[in-house]
Amino acid sequence: MNATFKLQRALIAQRPTSLRQLTKSTSIIRHTTQWRSYSTPLPGGDGTLPLQGIRVLDMTRVLAGPYCTQILGDLGADVIKVEHPTRGDDTRAWGPPHAEYTDDSEGPGESAYYLAVNRNKKSVGLSFQHKSGVEILHKLVKECDVLVENYLPGSLKKYNMDYETLREINPSLIYASITGYGQTGPYSNRAGYDVMVEAEFGLMHITGSRDGDPVKVGVAVTDLTTGLYTSNAVMAALLARVRTGKGQHIDACLSDCQVATLANIASSALISGKKDSGRWGTEHPSIVPYRSYSTLDGDILFGGGNDRLFGVLCDRLGHPEWKEDPRFLTNSDRVKHRAEIDGLIENRVKEKTTQQWLEIMEGSGMPYAAVNDIQGTLNHEHVLARGMVVDVNHPACGPIKLVNTPIKYSHATPGVRTPPPTLGQHTDEILGEILQYSGKEIAQLKTDGVVS
Repeated sequence: MNATFKLQRALIAQRPTSLRQLTKSTSIIRHTTQWRSYSTPLPGGDGTLPLQGIRVLDMTRVLAGPYCTQILGDLGADVIKVEHPTRGDDTRAWGPPHAEYTDDSEGPGESAYYLAVNRNKKSVGLSFQHKSGVEILHKLVKECDVLVENYLPGSLKKYNMDYETLREINPSLIYASITGYGQTGPYSNRAGYDVMVEAEFGLMHITGSRDGDPVKVGVAVTDLTTGLYTSNAVMAALLARVRTGKGQHIDACLSDCQVATLANIASSALISGKKDSGRWGTEHPSIVPYRSYSTLDGDILFGGGNDRLFGVLCDRLGHPEWKEDPRFLTNSDRVKHRAEIDGLIENRVKEKTTQQWLEIMEGSGMPYAAVNDIQGTLNHEHVLARGMVVDVNHPACGPIKLVNTPIKYSHATPGVRTPPPTLGQHTDEILGEILQYSGKEIAQLKTDGVVS
């Protein structure tokens, strides 16, 4: 039992009865153990980031898992990304586009997909098909607070990297498994990408134009929500560990998270017991007007959420008489006469450009928005003012732009402390500084193909 765990158990025995006392106890753990002997910390570790001092072993690839661990890294955790020593994360090959190399590295560059979800991490190229690779991972597990993996259920057991094995090595380990369909159930052994889960668990059915085919969401939203749910679960488990001194296994999957994020649509179906109303495009099933309309050069969206706002819209569109029309007096009336009012608005909106309508609507109190493309979004004045695009100096690609973390704190500044690592960039550092391997031992491991 390590010193941190012993101290946790001793403090737990004192049974703190208030949040203040619990926080004080946690501070004692941190101060007394000085966390651990860490490798060189990432920049920005000034003590204010919420997860500073937490070490995460990241055995994930593609999107849901890396997105989860990136969130933890943004909040200050020291994330060690374990990758195949030659191929690396699958998404390293998912291009174009690539950020081109400016140094002597071979290949097209770092893929934009990989760069999107791997900032604030350190990369170790390691094969755990070698016995020596598993030994390295077991040593790292002793030094980590959290492990996140996204392999098929049971597939890590043959490498002695399953939760039952690792909790014997580190009883306080938080072990999070991200899969397509979970650790149990009839689909548990299925491999699942986001789009399959979107299709099978309702999201595609409710996405698309009213009379069109079902479509997937423009980003892999189920992967992303699963990453968000899992990062939240990890942080809650870390809080629980302060009380109990014990780690636990987190079972997170795309299918469960997809069902959960059906939200009010699922609730409506459960309460009514009736078939859902299908796809609505940008429209709303029970609010009119609430959709996008074509302008002279693009699209704009209006949200007339109540009768007052409908009146504002009519005034700004230059047709105040519409709000007195018996067909449109109340939202219920407008829902009944959806086609008529939408047609009138569409014909009027087509007479001007999107920018002209934006200027007309400015200050009205009416919810409205241009329908922007991605470049329009990334160059949007509000996006830039909120610091959501940052310039980062990549070690192999030079200056690149990345999307920033969206959360702001009053006493901390989460953000892009380091660019996404190149494959195996930190292998020597992790093995040498954390695990105390000698230079000769590391060189031999590289010769044997265990690490890169």
